[in-house]
Amino acid sequence: MATQAVSVQIFGISSSQASRAAERFFKERRIQLHYVDLKKKPMSPGEIGRFVSKFGLPALLDTESTAYIDAGLKYMKVTDAEMLAKIEKNPNLLRLPMVRCGNKLAVGKDEPAWKAMLT
Repeated sequence: MATQAVSVQIFGISSSQASRAAERFFKERRIQLHYVDLKKKPMSPGEIGRFVSKFGLPALLDTESTAYIDAGLKYMKVTDAEMLAKIEKNPNLLRLPMVRCGNKLAVGKDEPAWKAMLT
């Protein structure tokens, strides 16, 4: 029985320790990897929409990050559209990495979810 090659897409930034951990996790398991550095290329609206529809926008935000606090977002009311525009300009607002394997998604450093993607 032939096994289908698993391919994983990681959205992260190189300075993110959790993004590097995800990259290492999948490389150690010899999983084909496509890494998207959000500092160089923002997520497409359709791609981020996939994560928003599964987890909801608040679950994607790193509310403890320096970027979030420095932007004053703890105290501001912003619409989802405004928040998505801010995320596009500053991916540090997100809980990284964001990982996609087919229809399976994970946000943040979540090894159990990563393992589940491979089954």
